[in-house]
Amino acid sequence: MSSLTGIKACVFDAYGTLFDFGSAVARCADIPEQKRAALIGLWRDKQIQYTLLRSMQDRYADFEQVTADALDFALESTGLADLGRRRALMDLYRTVSAYPDVKPMLEALKRQGLVTAILSNGTPSMLAAAIDHAGIGAQLDHVLSVDQLGVFKPSGRVYQYVVDRLGIAREAICFVSSNGWDAYAAAAFGFQVAWCNRSGQPPERLPGQPSLILSDLAQLPDRIDCR
Repeated sequence: MSSLTGIKACVFDAYGTLFDFGSAVARCADIPEQKRAALIGLWRDKQIQYTLLRSMQDRYADFEQVTADALDFALESTGLADLGRRRALMDLYRTVSAYPDVKPMLEALKRQGLVTAILSNGTPSMLAAAIDHAGIGAQLDHVLSVDQLGVFKPSGRVYQYVVDRLGIAREAICFVSSNGWDAYAAAAFGFQVAWCNRSGQPPERLPGQPSLILSDLAQLPDRIDCR
C-alpha cells in the first residue's frame, strides 16, 4: 500500500471534501424530494463553471456571489425559483454539514504532528461559519481563502499562496480534494496529492497525477509518512 513521504502539512479543499455540498438542499424541507438531486447537481456544476469563467475573464466576484448566481440559475432551471427558498438555501449553505470522517481524521493528523489547513474558493466568512458549525476549528492551523488573491482555483497563484503562507516546500505538502480537476491541478503544481474520490469518478484527462486515490478521508492518516 503506497503512502506519501516527507509530509509536513495537509491542506484540504473545503466544499465536497470536508463539507457535504448537498447537505444544504437535504436540510431544506421546501424542496420536493424528486427535484433534490437535479438541484444539487446543477447548483454545484454552475458554481464551479462560474468560478472558472470569471477567472478566465478576469472578472472576479467572491464565492458567495458566485454561489448565489449559480443557485439562481439552478432554481430557475428546475422550476423552483422563489425568493424565500433562495434565502433559505443560501443560509443553509453557510452551515453545510461536515462528512462524518472529517473530525476524527483531522484529530489523527494533529496527533502525528502535521500542520493542517484549508484552501478554498470560499470567502473567509463562509468558511468560518462552516468550520464553526462542524466544530473543527481546533484541528485547523490555517484557513486560506482565494478571496485574498481575487482568482479561483485551479490558478497556480492559488496553490503558490499555500506555499507562501505556510513556508513549507510544495513537495512536503499533501493536498487533499474530492474534486478531480482540483486534485490534478494541484499535482501538476507539485503538491503530493490525495484525491478523495468519494463518488468513484474515472481519472481526469488533465495534467498532473494524484499520488493517492482514496474513497474517504478515514484512510488518509495511515497513508501519511512524516519522515
